[in-house]
This record gives sequence, C-alpha cells and structure tokens, in this order.
Amino acid sequence: MNAPNHEKILPPDGELARPYWDGAREGELRLQHCADCDQFQFYPRIICSHCGGDKLSWRAVSGRGRVASFTVVRRGISPAYPAPYVVALVDLEEGPRMMSNIRVEDVGNVSVGAALTVRFEPWGADHVLPVFELSES
Repeated sequence: MNAPNHEKILPPDGELARPYWDGAREGELRLQHCADCDQFQFYPRIICSHCGGDKLSWRAVSGRGRVASFTVVRRGISPAYPAPYVVALVDLEEGPRMMSNIRVEDVGNVSVGAALTVRFEPWGADHVLPVFELSES
C-alpha cells in the first residue's frame, strides 16, 4: 500500500505562462497586456480575450484588488493544506479577475469588496504563488 501524498498540487508552468511565473519568483505580479485594445487579461492566452488581437506583452501591475467573492475552506484536502483558509475571486485594479488565496489570521475578517494587496509565497520546490492579504485602502 502506498503512503498518502502530502505535497501541494503544482500549477502548470508552460512556456506561455513563463513570464507570469518568473515575475512571481521576483515578487512582481505580471499580466498580459494587449497593445491593440489597451486591456489586461488573466489567465495567459495567445490572443487577446477582449479584441482577438495578437500584440500581447507582459507588464507588471499594481497587485491591488478587491474581493469579488470568497469561500472559507474548513476542511483541507490533505495535511498540505491546513484549514481554515480562504479561496477568493479577486478583481484586480487593472481589470482582470483571478482566483487566489487570502492570507488572514481571522477568516471572519474577509468580506466582499475588501481591499487586497498581493504578496508572494513559496509553493513547492520551484514555484512561487501570488496570494493576497487584506489592506487598508
């Protein structure tokens, strides 16, 4: 019988998203930006999700956002994910919405509309993930 695996699940790290992951390792949140329509997008794609353009580049963004929705996980899927923890949809200041975790001492302090700031956490041996924390503004 195999012993249970208590490692965190690693996100895909393909060539398309490499600038995103490199930015996270450097403590910078990077999103794709379309030169044709001046919009940011998340998750990485080969064409713009707004206009279909292909003039995409990577830009550092503010890392500020607001809680669009969230849930409190009270029973982690394994010991690698100690509960309780908050999974949220975050509306970034630049427009895109992304899913992430909110790191907070008291999960009762999280509310829809709360201001957030990104920070970065090691995730496994080679990954760094953007997560969020509550901020003042």
